[in-house]
Amino acid sequence: MVARAALEELKLDRLFLIPAARSPFKTTQPKAPAACRLRLLRMAFAGWPDCQVDPQELGRDGASYSVDTVRNFAGRFPGATLHYLVGADHVATLPQWREAGALAALAQFAVLPRPGQVAAGFPAPFRGAWLQGQPMAVAASVIRDRVRAGLPVDHLVPAAVAAGITEMKLYTG
Repeated sequence: MVARAALEELKLDRLFLIPAARSPFKTTQPKAPAACRLRLLRMAFAGWPDCQVDPQELGRDGASYSVDTVRNFAGRFPGATLHYLVGADHVATLPQWREAGALAALAQFAVLPRPGQVAAGFPAPFRGAWLQGQPMAVAASVIRDRVRAGLPVDHLVPAAVAAGITEMKLYTG
């Protein structure tokens, strides 16, 4: 739903989905191996001609920095207006991101708030838009918890992703 909102409201030609190798803000490893997360993302967006999975961050050593990824896109698509989609919980922390000023100059930011959350301004020097979309109150942790409890998640993720989670035995332990 977030991808569809971004495509439609920002009138994007294409949306790239980029799994992170390791967030510099998280001290723990991702909940699933990179290859599994990449496979699930490809399953989720199979058949979406305007969406493309880009694994560039998975090939980097160490933490993934957004400024490096955005620079890569700026080089690949000179003259394009770049939008960076983030969760609403990240907006206040944007000034703490690596090379925040350079990042803010390279891309506009887009946010889909969770239900009941009020759209706020962006901290300087960041700019962007709060999307309308159809906000959902489901976090990834809810999906992982349901899988761990043996509960279905096919109403929360595409059917292929639910099957992939089961097949790869993810989030069970």
